[in-house]
Amino acid sequence: MGVLDLRKISDPYDKLECIHSKVSALCELHHPDDLAIESPFYGKNAQVILKLGRAQGSAMIAAIAHGVSVCEYAPRRAKMVICGNGAASKEQVALMVERTLGINIDSKYLDATDALAIAMCHYYQLKSPLTSSSKAAGSSWEKFLADNPDRIK
Repeated sequence: MGVLDLRKISDPYDKLECIHSKVSALCELHHPDDLAIESPFYGKNAQVILKLGRAQGSAMIAAIAHGVSVCEYAPRRAKMVICGNGAASKEQVALMVERTLGINIDSKYLDATDALAIAMCHYYQLKSPLTSSSKAAGSSWEKFLADNPDRIK
C-alpha cells in the first residue's frame, strides 16, 4: 500500500502532474486492467471537492492513456461491501481491510485504507456472478439469467 504525500508540493498544478506521473508509472509497472476510484462526494467545502475532482481526473487520464478502464464506486457502496454497513466509520473499514488482507495498517493511513476498500469492492464486483463486469446495458440479474439459462425453471 503506497501513499503519495503531496503536502511538500506547493503548486497545485505540480501536484496534478505528480499524480499523473505516479499513476502512469504504476500502469507501466503493473499493467492493470482497471483503475477503481472513489466517486466524488460533496462535503462542506466546495473548494475541496473541486481539488479532489482535479486530482481524480489526473489519475483517470493517466490510466486511460495506458488503456486501463476506470470504474467508480461511491464511498457508501464500498463501506457496504466491506463492512456490511454503508455508514461504517473509517476505523471500521480499516479493521475489516486489515482482517481480510491479513495486514496491519497504521491509523495515520486511514485514507489509504479507504482506497484499499475501493479496490476490494471492485474485485468483489468483478467476481460476483450477480454483477456485470462489462459496461453493457441491462441489469445484473438480466445478465446472470442470460449467462445461466440452465438455472431457470
